[in-house]
Amino acid sequence: MPEPSDPSQPFQSQPQERALDPAQLAYLQQRLEADQNLLAGLGAGLVAALVGAAAWAGITVATGYQIGFMAIGVGILVGYAVRVAGKGVTSLFGVVGAALSLLGCALGNLLAVTAIAAANDGVSLLDALPQLTPQLVRELMVTFFSPMDLLFYGIALYEGYRLSFRQLGPTELDGMLSGGSAP
Repeated sequence: MPEPSDPSQPFQSQPQERALDPAQLAYLQQRLEADQNLLAGLGAGLVAALVGAAAWAGITVATGYQIGFMAIGVGILVGYAVRVAGKGVTSLFGVVGAALSLLGCALGNLLAVTAIAAANDGVSLLDALPQLTPQLVRELMVTFFSPMDLLFYGIALYEGYRLSFRQLGPTELDGMLSGGSAP
Protein backbone atom coordinates (compact mmCIF):
# COMPACT_ATOMS: atom_id res chain seq x y z
CA MET A 1 0.00 0.00 0.00
CA PRO A 2 1.47 3.40 -0.93
CA GLU A 3 2.23 6.08 1.63
CA PRO A 4 -0.73 8.44 2.21
CA SER A 5 1.45 11.43 1.32
CA ASP A 6 2.55 9.96 -2.04
CA PRO A 7 1.64 12.68 -4.58
CA SER A 8 1.41 10.14 -7.39
CA GLN A 9 -1.58 8.50 -5.73
CA PRO A 10 -5.13 9.86 -5.89
CA PHE A 11 -6.39 11.78 -2.88
CA GLN A 12 -7.93 9.51 -0.28
CA SER A 13 -10.48 11.13 1.96
CA GLN A 14 -10.65 10.44 5.65
CA PRO A 15 -12.85 7.51 6.64
CA GLN A 16 -16.44 8.47 7.18
CA GLU A 17 -17.65 8.88 10.75
CA ARG A 18 -19.86 6.07 11.87
CA ALA A 19 -23.53 6.85 11.75
CA LEU A 20 -25.41 6.97 15.03
CA ASP A 21 -28.48 4.82 15.15
CA PRO A 22 -31.84 6.43 15.99
CA ALA A 23 -31.92 4.93 19.49
CA GLN A 24 -28.55 6.49 20.30
CA LEU A 25 -29.66 9.85 18.94
CA ALA A 26 -32.87 9.74 20.98
CA TYR A 27 -30.88 8.89 24.11
CA LEU A 28 -28.44 11.76 23.55
CA GLN A 29 -31.24 14.23 22.80
CA GLN A 30 -33.05 13.22 25.98
CA ARG A 31 -29.84 13.47 28.01
CA LEU A 32 -28.99 16.92 26.64
CA GLU A 33 -32.52 18.26 27.07
CA ALA A 34 -32.54 17.08 30.70
CA ASP A 35 -29.50 19.29 31.36
CA GLN A 36 -31.14 22.42 29.92
CA ASN A 37 -32.09 25.27 32.24
CA LEU A 38 -34.04 28.03 30.50
CA LEU A 39 -34.37 30.14 33.64
CA ALA A 40 -30.58 30.13 34.22
CA GLY A 41 -29.99 31.00 30.55
CA LEU A 42 -32.54 33.81 30.73
CA GLY A 43 -30.99 35.23 33.91
CA ALA A 44 -27.43 35.07 32.61
CA GLY A 45 -28.52 36.53 29.28
CA LEU A 46 -30.30 39.42 31.01
CA VAL A 47 -27.21 40.20 33.09
CA ALA A 48 -25.06 40.04 29.94
CA ALA A 49 -27.47 42.35 28.10
CA LEU A 50 -27.27 44.88 30.94
CA VAL A 51 -23.47 44.67 31.10
CA GLY A 52 -23.26 45.00 27.32
CA ALA A 53 -25.61 48.00 27.35
CA ALA A 54 -23.57 49.70 30.06
CA ALA A 55 -20.33 49.05 28.15
CA TRP A 56 -21.92 50.37 24.96
CA ALA A 57 -23.02 53.58 26.71
CA GLY A 58 -19.68 54.02 28.45
CA ILE A 59 -17.68 53.62 25.25
CA THR A 60 -20.03 55.92 23.34
CA VAL A 61 -19.77 58.63 25.99
CA ALA A 62 -15.99 58.24 26.31
CA THR A 63 -15.32 58.37 22.57
CA GLY A 64 -18.13 60.66 21.49
CA TYR A 65 -19.01 58.19 18.74
CA GLN A 66 -21.69 55.57 18.47
CA ILE A 67 -19.82 52.49 17.32
CA GLY A 68 -22.07 49.99 15.56
CA PHE A 69 -19.79 47.10 16.38
CA MET A 70 -20.89 47.42 19.98
CA ALA A 71 -24.18 45.81 18.92
CA ILE A 72 -22.30 42.78 17.65
CA GLY A 73 -20.41 42.58 20.94
CA VAL A 74 -23.69 42.66 22.86
CA GLY A 75 -25.05 39.82 20.72
CA ILE A 76 -21.95 37.70 21.26
CA LEU A 77 -21.86 38.39 25.00
CA VAL A 78 -25.54 37.55 25.44
CA GLY A 79 -25.35 34.45 23.24
CA TYR A 80 -22.47 32.95 25.18
CA ALA A 81 -24.05 33.78 28.53
CA VAL A 82 -27.31 32.07 27.56
CA ARG A 83 -25.50 29.02 26.19
CA VAL A 84 -23.11 28.53 29.11
CA ALA A 85 -25.70 29.08 31.85
CA GLY A 86 -28.67 27.49 30.11
CA LYS A 87 -26.93 24.51 28.51
CA GLY A 88 -29.58 24.66 25.82
CA VAL A 89 -29.78 22.48 22.75
CA THR A 90 -33.14 23.69 21.43
CA SER A 91 -33.86 26.76 19.34
CA LEU A 92 -35.90 28.27 22.19
CA PHE A 93 -32.58 29.27 23.75
CA GLY A 94 -31.69 31.00 20.50
CA VAL A 95 -34.91 32.99 20.56
CA VAL A 96 -34.16 34.06 24.14
CA GLY A 97 -30.62 35.05 23.13
CA ALA A 98 -31.82 37.04 20.13
CA ALA A 99 -34.48 38.88 22.14
CA LEU A 100 -32.06 39.73 24.93
CA SER A 101 -29.47 40.87 22.39
CA LEU A 102 -32.00 43.29 20.92
CA LEU A 103 -32.89 44.50 24.40
CA GLY A 104 -29.20 45.06 25.22
CA CYS A 105 -28.65 46.99 21.98
CA ALA A 106 -31.69 49.22 22.47
CA LEU A 107 -30.80 49.84 26.10
CA GLY A 108 -27.20 50.61 25.18
CA ASN A 109 -28.38 53.19 22.65
CA LEU A 110 -30.82 54.70 25.12
CA LEU A 111 -28.26 54.91 27.92
CA ALA A 112 -25.70 56.50 25.60
CA VAL A 113 -28.13 59.14 24.34
CA THR A 114 -29.37 59.84 27.86
CA ALA A 115 -25.83 60.15 29.22
CA ILE A 116 -24.83 62.56 26.46
CA ALA A 117 -28.00 64.65 26.95
CA ALA A 118 -27.46 64.67 30.71
CA ALA A 119 -23.86 65.85 30.28
CA ASN A 120 -25.02 68.61 27.94
CA ASP A 121 -27.58 69.71 30.54
CA GLY A 122 -25.01 69.55 33.33
CA VAL A 123 -26.75 66.79 35.29
CA SER A 124 -25.65 63.28 36.17
CA LEU A 125 -26.96 60.21 34.39
CA LEU A 126 -28.50 59.02 37.65
CA ASP A 127 -30.49 62.27 37.86
CA ALA A 128 -31.57 62.01 34.21
CA LEU A 129 -32.74 58.37 34.21
CA PRO A 130 -35.78 58.85 36.48
CA GLN A 131 -37.01 61.58 34.14
CA LEU A 132 -37.34 59.18 31.22
CA THR A 133 -40.98 58.63 30.31
CA PRO A 134 -42.17 56.13 27.72
CA GLN A 135 -42.91 59.00 25.34
CA LEU A 136 -39.44 60.53 25.84
CA VAL A 137 -37.80 57.13 25.35
CA ARG A 138 -39.70 56.69 22.07
CA GLU A 139 -38.72 60.18 20.90
CA LEU A 140 -35.06 59.66 21.76
CA MET A 141 -34.91 56.28 20.04
CA VAL A 142 -36.61 57.59 16.88
CA THR A 143 -34.51 60.76 16.77
CA PHE A 144 -31.16 59.02 17.16
CA PHE A 145 -31.94 55.90 15.13
CA SER A 146 -30.10 55.56 11.83
CA PRO A 147 -30.67 53.03 9.03
CA MET A 148 -27.18 51.64 9.70
CA ASP A 149 -28.44 50.56 13.13
CA LEU A 150 -30.61 47.98 11.37
CA LEU A 151 -27.53 46.24 10.00
CA PHE A 152 -25.76 46.05 13.35
CA TYR A 153 -28.92 45.13 15.26
CA GLY A 154 -29.54 42.39 12.71
CA ILE A 155 -26.05 40.98 13.20
CA ALA A 156 -26.51 41.18 16.98
CA LEU A 157 -29.80 39.27 16.70
CA TYR A 158 -28.14 36.64 14.54
CA GLU A 159 -25.19 36.21 16.92
CA GLY A 160 -27.47 36.19 19.95
CA TYR A 161 -29.56 33.45 18.36
CA ARG A 162 -26.71 31.37 16.92
CA LEU A 163 -24.54 31.37 20.02
CA SER A 164 -27.30 30.72 22.58
CA PHE A 165 -27.59 26.98 22.14
CA ARG A 166 -25.28 24.09 21.45
CA GLN A 167 -25.36 22.67 17.97
CA LEU A 168 -23.58 19.36 18.19
CA GLY A 169 -22.30 17.52 15.17
CA PRO A 170 -21.71 13.79 14.75
CA THR A 171 -18.18 13.98 16.18
CA GLU A 172 -19.35 15.58 19.45
CA LEU A 173 -22.30 13.21 19.74
CA ASP A 174 -20.06 10.21 19.11
CA GLY A 175 -17.67 11.54 21.78
CA MET A 176 -20.54 11.75 24.26
CA LEU A 177 -21.42 8.13 23.60
CA SER A 178 -17.80 7.14 24.09
CA GLY A 179 -17.79 8.61 27.60
CA GLY A 180 -16.69 12.18 26.82
CA SER A 181 -18.71 15.23 27.70
CA ALA A 182 -20.50 17.77 25.61
CA PRO A 183 -18.76 21.07 24.86
